[in-house]
Amino acid sequence: MPPAGKARPTFRIGELATLSGRSVHTIRWYEAQGLMPGVRRDSGGRRVFDHLHLGWLELMDRLRTTGMSIAEMREYTALVKEGKGTLKQRHAQLAQHRERVKAHIAELTLSVKLIDRKLRFYDEWIETGKQPEAWWPRASKTANTRPR
Repeated sequence: MPPAGKARPTFRIGELATLSGRSVHTIRWYEAQGLMPGVRRDSGGRRVFDHLHLGWLELMDRLRTTGMSIAEMREYTALVKEGKGTLKQRHAQLAQHRERVKAHIAELTLSVKLIDRKLRFYDEWIETGKQPEAWWPRASKTANTRPR
């Protein structure tokens, strides 16, 4: 944080793209979606960003990557724009999203284990030239067939 009375360093959209590793198009998209609070414009109408936008882009990318809907991201951004009176709401929204992400990770972990078992099945078949005894995953809500 700069000393009191000193302005924070600012940069243009191209610089933000370089610093963040995101394209200019992506940054403009986030802004058009209402997902970039605090973007100012200079006297020429050009966007002006500061270091806080770097962290914000990372957060928005992570939320999107982890399955948060654009509508939820807009809601979160709107709460941020409202100020510190919404801290509890923001916390609750992120905590709820975190639980969904953890549940998804658990499902993905089960999927990887099943794929690993199938790979071992094929490894044995390739190595011995004989089809191993069939293996079947435990019954699940969605699996009623036995893949080979």
